[in-house]
Amino acid sequence: MSAALRVLSAGPGVTVQDAGRQSYMRFGVTPAGPMDFGAFAAALQAAGEPQGAAVEVSLGGLELAAEHGEIGIAVAGGAFDVRLDGSLLPPSCALTLAPGARLSLRAGPSGAWAYVAPCGRFDLPLVLGSLATHTRARLGGFFGRGLEAGDRLALLGARAGPSAPMAIDAPWLAPPPGKIRVLLGPQADFFAPETIAAFLAAPWRLSPRSDRMAYRLEGPPLAHLSGHDIVSDGLTFGAIQVPGDGAPLVLMADRQPTGGYPKIAHVIGADLGALAQKRAGEVVRFAEASWEEAVTARRWRAELIGRGASLTPLSRREFSSEFLLSQNLISGAVSAQAPAQAAGQNDCD
Repeated sequence: MSAALRVLSAGPGVTVQDAGRQSYMRFGVTPAGPMDFGAFAAALQAAGEPQGAAVEVSLGGLELAAEHGEIGIAVAGGAFDVRLDGSLLPPSCALTLAPGARLSLRAGPSGAWAYVAPCGRFDLPLVLGSLATHTRARLGGFFGRGLEAGDRLALLGARAGPSAPMAIDAPWLAPPPGKIRVLLGPQADFFAPETIAAFLAAPWRLSPRSDRMAYRLEGPPLAHLSGHDIVSDGLTFGAIQVPGDGAPLVLMADRQPTGGYPKIAHVIGADLGALAQKRAGEVVRFAEASWEEAVTARRWRAELIGRGASLTPLSRREFSSEFLLSQNLISGAVSAQAPAQAAGQNDCD
């Protein structure tokens, strides 16, 4: 039997994702894919599977065990509580999961999504050339649904990872400071200049009604100049629609292919991951970006990701005391008293 990851527990919204189901939007099929592509790419690169798939973990958490062999694992994303058999590890790390060992991810101090990438490929059927899960359409992943306790994720070409846990070095994982940058439009003319100014000035709070389809923002209602309907057009990841109630919706990975509400702005590609990692209740602020700034930021981020993630030994500050105490750091002990006693006996002879 092939090596596999056994799901011991999984919260809501834990799914298998690859880079997304491309070239089918014109047929009404949403790409799905990761909420935070940068973290997803870091995990896959660290696992040695840059074109592979990973388990996307929500704040509900995940616990896994290995079956029928050692399996290398890479974890990257928000600041989750990551533990191997109860011992705390850095939120972005690579390790080997031995049979019987348990890897758990739970919500930590910040971040909304984390990615668990195996050293190997999931033995799951492709749907329209992709493993990306879209639960509303019941497409892809683990038979179109989120993972549940008892699920078995069989792997092809499974192999072990590092002999000891290592840190993942991926510079693009650091969130950009400050505001989320946006490009105005393409229906910015549906809003008065003072409404656009209010959109950029307001502190927006992420609603608990947010999910992989859209992040709903709570704040001052945005008024339309003349109606809130347009001829439906295509939607992209990061499009900010303003429906009739004036509460902006930022469309995310599971967005619908088309929509008929005017879009006041779009989040630039380089900042999508930072927005995706926001939790319900957190405050989001926006800043207008130029096309040149957006292109430069995206190119810079793509270049960083293109250089790849690397693994480095855990530094002293990255080891928790409980992790150190759980390890066998010495091979034996020697008494300092015995040689002295022996020396004393020789002196008495």
